[in-house]
Amino acid sequence: MSVEISFTLCLVFILLIPTAVAGLSLINVGLGPSRSAAHFMTSSLCVVAVSLLIYFAFGGAISQGLYSTPLMALTEPKSPLQPSGIFFHAMPWATVAALPALLMLASVAICSVIPLGAAGVRWRASSASLSTVLLAGFIFPIFFRLIATQYLASGFPRLPGTLDAGGSGFINVTGGLTALSITWLLGPRHGKYSLSGIPAAIPAHNAVYVLFGCMLTWVGWLGLNSAGAMLYAGSGAENSALVIINTTLSAAAAALAAAAVTRIRYRRPDASLIANGWMAGLVASSAGCATFKPTIAIIVGLVAGTLVVFSAEWFELRLRVDDPCGSVSVHAVCGLWGLLAVGIFAGIPGQFMAQIVGIATLLGFIFPMTYGLNWLLNKFSPYRVSPDGERQGLDLHELGADAYPEFVIHSDEFLQR
Repeated sequence: MSVEISFTLCLVFILLIPTAVAGLSLINVGLGPSRSAAHFMTSSLCVVAVSLLIYFAFGGAISQGLYSTPLMALTEPKSPLQPSGIFFHAMPWATVAALPALLMLASVAICSVIPLGAAGVRWRASSASLSTVLLAGFIFPIFFRLIATQYLASGFPRLPGTLDAGGSGFINVTGGLTALSITWLLGPRHGKYSLSGIPAAIPAHNAVYVLFGCMLTWVGWLGLNSAGAMLYAGSGAENSALVIINTTLSAAAAALAAAAVTRIRYRRPDASLIANGWMAGLVASSAGCATFKPTIAIIVGLVAGTLVVFSAEWFELRLRVDDPCGSVSVHAVCGLWGLLAVGIFAGIPGQFMAQIVGIATLLGFIFPMTYGLNWLLNKFSPYRVSPDGERQGLDLHELGADAYPEFVIHSDEFLQR
């Protein structure tokens, strides 16, 4: 397939990715309280804007090697890895080298929205924006520099580095571990846990938003995985149909697995956990979307859909992690499973150990770093809203207006004391 066709197809895939940002934002809104719905969407828009500008300013320079990819080898086979520089000043915009820059901007936007699902109910918008500076400027590009570019430098399939075509690791696990760090720093919502430590079930305010958000995210994920497979896994444009099939089958299998598990455990299928299962399948498929066979993608999805249900329960009951949207389970836990699945099923010699290196880097270096940086920032700019603000709802407390002004959605009491 010609370079022009590959370029055009890859560009179209990248242009689909913002629908994943919109879908994730809708999922967060739907799983949160109605009195903070507008705040969720406003925060999403703010953190996306911050992530794009910060990554453009210096995050891309930290990533290095941003625009030397397998796709460039079609026209410049001897091109070395080169830094993009601050403000992308060294970027050759008139070549295919601009595509990875565009993909990375879309990827960091997705990553920035993930922590909001876990903490947005009690996280000030200004603090979320400041935390995103750390995520987009340091945490995200440092992991990409350490691990993701290792694969690009080694070439496909020689001397394998960590394979993460669609971002199970550098997008989802990075965002999910940031979400875990922030939820631990903020503590649970008021009324979530009784004095005996039993968690209260706080239902989602709009399941339709959640399920529609899953559909939007599916479209964006098809673009994310397809573009990532072309740019970061050396997959040809003609392989895009396989990537799309793998992504879709993994999500479908994961959603059905979550439905089956919740039906068995709770006697009724749970809509929010089925949605999380769908998302878990998308996340788990990303790393190996270019190397899995469709049957393997289904197996990966089945494990992810089962894993997300038990993981969400374990974090809530055992670790007292109050994660309203299941962001930690969906993105961190299932993202780690996606990385591991590549090592198990890809069939590339040495790939299993390469994936373990990536996982170890995330858990042993990225997680402590993101927790430490956010802990330090929290000391100077407290993350959590006041109890009165949380009771009132962040729409009124921070924005001064409700998302649903024609309805009475506020209460002067917490659900539990």
